[in-house]
Amino acid sequence: MKTSEEQTNILLINCDDLGYGDLGCYGSSLNRTPNLDRLAAEGARFTDYYVASPVCSASRASLLTGCYPRRVGFDHPAGARGVLFPGDAEGLHGNEITLADVLRARGYATRIIGKWHCGDQPEHLPTHHGFDGYFGIPYSNDMGRQRCLLFRNHPPLPLLRDEEVIQQQPDQANLIERYVEDAVVFLRANRSRPFFLYLAPFQVHLPLYAPERFVRESRNGRYGACVECVDWAVGVLLHELARMDLDRRTLVIFTSDNGSRCRGEGGSNEPLRGTKGTCWEGGQRVPFIARLPGLVPAGVICRDLVTAMDLLPTFTRLAGGRAPDDRQLDGREIRALLGGTVEARGPEEPFFYFQSGRLTAVRAGRWKLFVRTLQTDPDTRVDTWRPGCALYDLESDIGETTNIADGHSDVVARLMRHVEVCREDLGDAEVGASGNGCRPVGRVENPRPLTAYDPTYPYIMAEYDLAQCG
Repeated sequence: MKTSEEQTNILLINCDDLGYGDLGCYGSSLNRTPNLDRLAAEGARFTDYYVASPVCSASRASLLTGCYPRRVGFDHPAGARGVLFPGDAEGLHGNEITLADVLRARGYATRIIGKWHCGDQPEHLPTHHGFDGYFGIPYSNDMGRQRCLLFRNHPPLPLLRDEEVIQQQPDQANLIERYVEDAVVFLRANRSRPFFLYLAPFQVHLPLYAPERFVRESRNGRYGACVECVDWAVGVLLHELARMDLDRRTLVIFTSDNGSRCRGEGGSNEPLRGTKGTCWEGGQRVPFIARLPGLVPAGVICRDLVTAMDLLPTFTRLAGGRAPDDRQLDGREIRALLGGTVEARGPEEPFFYFQSGRLTAVRAGRWKLFVRTLQTDPDTRVDTWRPGCALYDLESDIGETTNIADGHSDVVARLMRHVEVCREDLGDAEVGASGNGCRPVGRVENPRPLTAYDPTYPYIMAEYDLAQCG
């Protein structure tokens, strides 16, 4: 068993809607990200990292549990939607084992700061899922009382400390500064024991809020200001780890929950096709940077396929434990990849893309096969599912521009065998398959929002153009 001095601290930073092309180290020339670029230079930058859903709740549930969202009852006809809303009855089931659960069992101090979005009922909050403490907003930052969103009739955003609402509709412009302050306090309080800190800022989800100094200096409007204030936050935490001589014992990971919306706000998924909410690469392939001196060689660019589901088994082994063996997990342990060596994941091991409960595509090695496609009308933005296979070679065609299914019938047949196995295991709403490997979502009776609208309460509601708030 590893001693506390040998266990690896973990700092996981998971942004909201940050696109593949939004960081300097991933090709952005608009957003200044010196701290994240330095993190990549001192560690590894992954080119083929995927989240398991193109929308937030399902993606975050998957990261926490090491499972496809459907396996834990998210994005499933009989479970939770891909996106949860204030007062929903559903959330992460109390029997699920999370990253925080396995690390706390190994003696780690655990804390989440920022967005949770796996259920806002008391039974579903982070403190019931392995986290010693919580400071943040339990869902997306647009689900409140912003003036441009009043027509949605949402209750005010609740800022929580553990399970108590300490403020309604806080000023989002300075919220990231409050998050960083809370993170620094946590790091200093736990410098002598192993810790897991999960920081989930709301940037760059709409509406776009950032401290005014970043807005003034941005070359990319409010979007760039949001990216750059996240970079600032990362720099503060890296400085704090170095000051406490913990940087060589702390794995720092930076990523996003899904791709950018890319509707003129300033975000980029270049050179990928598609956006948040789709199963094109731009919806689910996102930045992933890892740094741990002594394990992760500096300057590595990893092109192996890695997923958010791999984090739970990997973190468990770094802590000296073993992943749960009483349930099906979908992630793989990737310490070897972090160390710059070839991982044991075979080239034919599949990764599946789901959207709105439908099994949409599968990737194995260089090949990605769509078993149906979602067409969006550019004028009405109405989505229509259409049958038919489309095959792409992601090594030569990262932008998914050319369907080559007609010339590779053997590849299509091979990938379709993976599809049939997945339908049996996880289901597919398109063909009416429920899946026999899925577990129930958490659900409570008589759910209620955490806050209620009070017109006499002095809510802080910034005025923004509607284009910034949708």
